[in-house]
Amino acid sequence: MENRQQWGSRYGFILAAVGSAIGLGNIWRFPAVAYENGGGAFFIPYLIALLTAGIPLLILEFTLGHKYRGSAPLSYFRLHKKAEWLGWWQVFVAFVISTYYAVIIAWAIKYSIYSLNLTWGDKPSDFFYGNVLQLSKTPGDIGGIVPGILIALLIVWVVTLLVLYKGVSKGIERFNKIFIPALVIMFTLIVIRAVTLDGAAQGLNTFFTPDWSMISNGKVWVAAYGQIFFSLSIAFAIMVTYSSYLPKKSDINNNAFITGFANSGFELLAGIGVFAALGFMAMQQGLPVDEVVKGGIGLAFEVFPAIINEFPGGNAFFGTMFFLTLVFAGMTSLISIVETYVAALQDKFGISRTKAVLMGGGVASVISLLFATKGGLYMLDIVDYFINNFGITLAGLVEVVIIAWFVRQLTGLQNHANAISDLRTGLWWKVCLGVITPILLGYMMFDNIRQNLKENYEGYPTELILTYGVAVAVGVIVLGVVLGLVKWKSEEVVEKKEVS
Repeated sequence: MENRQQWGSRYGFILAAVGSAIGLGNIWRFPAVAYENGGGAFFIPYLIALLTAGIPLLILEFTLGHKYRGSAPLSYFRLHKKAEWLGWWQVFVAFVISTYYAVIIAWAIKYSIYSLNLTWGDKPSDFFYGNVLQLSKTPGDIGGIVPGILIALLIVWVVTLLVLYKGVSKGIERFNKIFIPALVIMFTLIVIRAVTLDGAAQGLNTFFTPDWSMISNGKVWVAAYGQIFFSLSIAFAIMVTYSSYLPKKSDINNNAFITGFANSGFELLAGIGVFAALGFMAMQQGLPVDEVVKGGIGLAFEVFPAIINEFPGGNAFFGTMFFLTLVFAGMTSLISIVETYVAALQDKFGISRTKAVLMGGGVASVISLLFATKGGLYMLDIVDYFINNFGITLAGLVEVVIIAWFVRQLTGLQNHANAISDLRTGLWWKVCLGVITPILLGYMMFDNIRQNLKENYEGYPTELILTYGVAVAVGVIVLGVVLGLVKWKSEEVVEKKEVS
């Protein structure tokens, strides 16, 4: 008897999957990556990456979860008894990401309030690093917890765990049904306002003007595949977990296409909004647009406050709305990330959802305090870099290699997805996952290792790189293998066969 929780509707599942994919990186990573890699010309490798890696991998993970009806560790175990560790590795990657992702959302909550009266003043950078983060001058100097961040962080975790406690349809689905439409509406209003500002055309021209010479550069293609890979919530257990709650009759292939294109559509919208705003800022300061372009945390908490300062009327309103979009995008992603280890704990140890939420969320929330200290930003930067480049990328590479080359289950998974989908995949799907994706992910790994052997990331001291980077990236693999050796609490769980 199937007693696993289920989504209340297909619409609810798609919104949850899109909510997981649309995160902070869509808003502050994609615009800068596109600009640095050929502007308008970047969209060609980006689209090819979406069709040859992003959507095929989404179909693969949707099918895994749907067919084997379990969290990532359980689904991989049912795929092959020696593959469980891979599921745990991906779950631990998600766990690590959740501990610092929550802190970034806490910053965004604080900035939503600061926007009401532009508390950051005329020097947003000084305010962010000095007043908000109280950043230590020396990397490695942890210092004490910053009280202001602690309060916002507590709010983030209370909301996240409350939503997860409510369950799949009454918690996660309801949350996404409210916050994803709200996010899209709010961000669209911001974009509409941004494109009407003086200088917006200059910014959009900078963003969209293609540099065709970049197309032949291998780094551009690696950047395109990297952006697709990181932005779609692939290879850290989320999509496997979410799809395990789908009903037996689910159009898996179409769901993957809708999720992939919705995520990319939002990234394009973000690019338009960000560069229109950067064009306005450049004009106000009498600078070329390329001198004000910034990505990541700097774009959100340094550049955008400076842009909001210059806004002609209504700057507090649009400032608050911008930071609320960061909060909404971050929360929908964080909830999906935490759900991976809540589901895994339930399956492995046969405990209630309430216990799994309190155990998993409790440990993660305590660890996240490290990133709320005065030296937290340095740790966050190193952990984020290594867990993405040597956690997600490597886990994704191992995932496709094991499924395509070792256990050789691509045909069985494809047959399962095609049997219940209106849109059927053919040979291209197998070629993408069996050849194209492993080669590209393999090259990305090789290139990452080569660069990190040549010089320390951002010039950080070696001991910090080893402690917060290498140790974390290796640690999640070791923990994955160890938990893979632990026996399942219930024999019924492991003997349960997949959905027919």
